[in-house]
Amino acid sequence: MKKAFSLFLITALLFSLAAPCRAVEFSEELNCRSAILIEAGSGTVLYEKNADQPLPPASVTKIMTLLLVCEALDSGKVGLGDVVPVSENASKMGGSQVYLKVGEEMTLQDMLKSVVVSSANDCAVALAEYIAGSEIAFVSMMNEHAEKLGMKNTNFENVTGLDDTVKNHVSSARDIAIMSAELLKHAYITQYTTIWMDTIRDGQFGLTNTNRLIRFYKGCNGLKTGMTAKAGYCVSATAERGGMQLIAVIMGSPSRDIRNEAASRLLDFGFANYGVYSVKGEELPPLKLTGSLGSELKIRHGDFSVLLPSSDLREVIYETHLPDHAEAPLKEGDEIGRIEFFCRGKPVGEVAITACGDAPRIGYGAMLARMLSHFLMLK
Repeated sequence: MKKAFSLFLITALLFSLAAPCRAVEFSEELNCRSAILIEAGSGTVLYEKNADQPLPPASVTKIMTLLLVCEALDSGKVGLGDVVPVSENASKMGGSQVYLKVGEEMTLQDMLKSVVVSSANDCAVALAEYIAGSEIAFVSMMNEHAEKLGMKNTNFENVTGLDDTVKNHVSSARDIAIMSAELLKHAYITQYTTIWMDTIRDGQFGLTNTNRLIRFYKGCNGLKTGMTAKAGYCVSATAERGGMQLIAVIMGSPSRDIRNEAASRLLDFGFANYGVYSVKGEELPPLKLTGSLGSELKIRHGDFSVLLPSSDLREVIYETHLPDHAEAPLKEGDEIGRIEFFCRGKPVGEVAITACGDAPRIGYGAMLARMLSHFLMLK
């Protein structure tokens, strides 16, 4: 691998040196206190307005509550079929609720669904108590996770977002986008966030989604709304089209309709002006191998994707960098080379080319035997 790389230039699509990849700007005014639009996969910010201002997030808080519930599910700590008891504390929650009674039991799945669809505060508290032992302990977990995710302008004081008795329960549009993207990594959550209407308690209690965008905006798959007198109308609206997942966060709108219109306009802008250039990982032609029993090394490259303005999606080329041969010893996953991607002459990313399997170095005796065998075959 000490040998200098030889370069193979493969023109994938049209290539132009006319201009670098160009960003597109959203120039409309939004009637809200803060907002942000990001592409979920890369975290690329496409628009922002006061995105780091700490503000009351109302029930959008529950994105973090749901994230920790999903992580508890994934770890096996809890299960969807678990029966969750209802404490007096949970039963006394105001605001959006399913009117849990002290001592009532409900499956974790129905409580999860009630939080996602109807923003049930009582279920959010019951889930927190079941997972962490108390709401206070769960809130501590929420703040620890926020810090871990790099949410710099967030402080949680409860699991619901109710803000009539708290002093500093805040988050920012950017932080909400961060935790929204993290929640979407638990793909099954969209099985709940896309429910328009459903029931619990054996069909006796109806649920209707507080997020009307899932019904009226093409591709919308979540995520969470919120409203209090302090917070105004808030939403983290997520939508997916053509393999691109966008997150639009609106905070402090004066009405539900204005909030939904603002989120829709941001999502429209994103889908109209941006797209994802992607390449699936695959095996490449084998590379000559020396110093091992085999004579060839199977190699592959990983997945690659990059967000670009729509007008630049056809302006991408890639260059494959590989040595003339690979030399043992090698292990599966060892980097052998790389593929670099360019848009209008500017680098936009790269992906590694790696060994598909192990290639141990053969000993001196085995090397002599191999050379002798080859010599005899020639005779």
